[in-house]
Amino acid sequence: QVQVVESGGGLVQAGGSLRLACEASGSIFSINAMRWYRQAPGKQRDLVASIASGGRTNYADSVKGRFTISRDNAKNTVYLQMNTLRPEDTAVYYCQVELSTGATPRGLFYSYWGQGTQVTVSS
Repeated sequence: QVQVVESGGGLVQAGGSLRLACEASGSIFSINAMRWYRQAPGKQRDLVASIASGGRTNYADSVKGRFTISRDNAKNTVYLQMNTLRPEDTAVYYCQVELSTGATPRGLFYSYWGQGTQVTVSS
């Protein structure tokens, strides 16, 4: 059984910072890509940032230069450092982890999602 749990959300004023964390636990064999998505009320879920197993990162244009994604492979954890936050960053932030377990066919990865953490930026 695998669990993915986010933490670190909260309420912050515009211009402030927050750091989100997402830990995968359970019977994990290996982790491939790790991603952060966000979903604002009434809107679709959008990709914010991703980090490959080798460390290559990718960001949505709206967060480039303000957000930094990183990972600690020893802890099966991905982080999202969010600086210079804006009211339009307000959303529920979800973590997605591509991983394999002992029962996963070789070469395949399945996606697991966290429950989400609320980030609210006040103006």
